[in-house]
Amino acid sequence: MAKGFWTVLLAIAAIVSSVLVFGCQYDALTDLSLATGSARSITVADYVDKMKAGWVGQMAGVGWGGPTEFKYKGQIIPEDKMPQWKPELINQFQQDDIYVEMTFMRTLELYGFDCSIRQAGIDFANSGYNLWHANRHGRDNLRKGIAPPDSGHPQFNTHADDIDYQIEADYAGLIAPGMPNVAIKLGEKFGRLMNYGDGLYGGQFVGGMYAEAFFEDDMVKIVQAGLKCIPKKSQFAECILDVLAWYKENPDDWEKTWQLIEEKYQDNPDYRKFSCNKGDFNIDAKINAAYIVMGLLYGKGDPDKTIIISTRCGQDSDCNPSNAGGILFTTIGFNNLPDKFKSALNPEGKFSHTPYNFPTLVEVSKKLVRQAVKREGGRMLKNADAQDVFIIPIRKPKPTKLEQCWEAGPVANSKFTEEEMAQIKVPEE
Repeated sequence: MAKGFWTVLLAIAAIVSSVLVFGCQYDALTDLSLATGSARSITVADYVDKMKAGWVGQMAGVGWGGPTEFKYKGQIIPEDKMPQWKPELINQFQQDDIYVEMTFMRTLELYGFDCSIRQAGIDFANSGYNLWHANRHGRDNLRKGIAPPDSGHPQFNTHADDIDYQIEADYAGLIAPGMPNVAIKLGEKFGRLMNYGDGLYGGQFVGGMYAEAFFEDDMVKIVQAGLKCIPKKSQFAECILDVLAWYKENPDDWEKTWQLIEEKYQDNPDYRKFSCNKGDFNIDAKINAAYIVMGLLYGKGDPDKTIIISTRCGQDSDCNPSNAGGILFTTIGFNNLPDKFKSALNPEGKFSHTPYNFPTLVEVSKKLVRQAVKREGGRMLKNADAQDVFIIPIRKPKPTKLEQCWEAGPVANSKFTEEEMAQIKVPEE
């Protein structure tokens, strides 16, 4: 008790000194939260550097792995079949791995974090890009008048456990550094447009990893941070825990761990209860998330190895390295990235059916992160070097309740009103 008292007293004394020295640039209560470990800080400049890298990592992963997508199902891609990286591959403006989340960013930009799930559904229904699987079925449901969250419910969406929200949840962590509950809540709003259960958890897991990647570069800890954002008893969490355990057993043999994943999550029907296809094709969120984690763990912080391993695991072998690349690149920062991943980036390239090119995407991310920090009880201050700094309270993640597609709960009987349906203008094909 006495030791803790003196620790706090010394922290307060240091704060008072800082206020006197730096002309009240610091907020005393916020500095106390830093001194006592209840908050974390990141300069705005460092946030922007890492956020830009996260977007670039997605583009690098999907560009590099793109030619292999679903060409290798239930098998490791041979090393000599791995495409060669070319700098111009960074310009991925026509990929669903990236453009779908731009719709969510636009909704947040226009309506703020308090926008309703129904507004999110209307905006998604009005999107004009190509979609597949859970995304396609969810959007079709919305256009028919089935409002969220029913648009992603297994009763209406037979693809609800598919990978879709997982591949497009990067935005949720990139605008929520150190704020896992923001990523979780964004999943509840946008992930339920098309997914449910493990399909939803995949996106919240990815968002949680991104949120941690702004402050941590140990990949085991980043994966563990993502796990804290989803229900512990879900099959999704079981899968990721298995990968962590198998990585510990086989730290230098990713192909051995891949085989263990294959035996349990590809070949065992108990883990494919809601797969949209029971054969070699597997777009289930769980197994593809395992391949994201494979790249992060066995890549050992190397950009090339991370993307290559996630790709060579097969199945959705452009989406998975896109997530893995984005998370890893976030830890590295844009300024420290190898030049081959940014030298050919076209700043004028516009993401399909969105108002964003890369510079405007960065600007809207900067706008939204300020809102997120404020909502979470944080603030922006200046440090001794007159740099803007985000002070972000540390909050325990609060996962959504457990649900699984094969034992789904009741539907919400949610329908769009006539007035809402009038706002849905389906673009011509």
